[in-house]
Amino acid sequence: MSGSHPRHELDDVIHAPVRLSIMAALAAAEKAEFRFLRDTIEVSDSLLSKHILTLEEAGYVEVEKSFVGKRPRTRLSLTDSGRRAFDTYVSVLQRLMTGSPHDRD
Repeated sequence: MSGSHPRHELDDVIHAPVRLSIMAALAAAEKAEFRFLRDTIEVSDSLLSKHILTLEEAGYVEVEKSFVGKRPRTRLSLTDSGRRAFDTYVSVLQRLMTGSPHDRD
């Protein structure tokens, strides 16, 4: 086997369902609040934090922490690298779904 099937191009960092959900939600917005993201993708705070850390370590997500009054606020956004990685991931999925595994953009 040569490993040329597009599934080999899927980014393992993004491929986990929760991380894919995070990336998709952030791709649709410039920034998102932690609570909004948690509620949108229906996960616990701790699970979301764990997956955000993985995406942040990969350089895909930027985390901004601040305070509004005495309340902490966490805002998330895709980095340029994260946006490119997500776009590539979506492109690979499209190739898989259309049955044209060897066509490249």
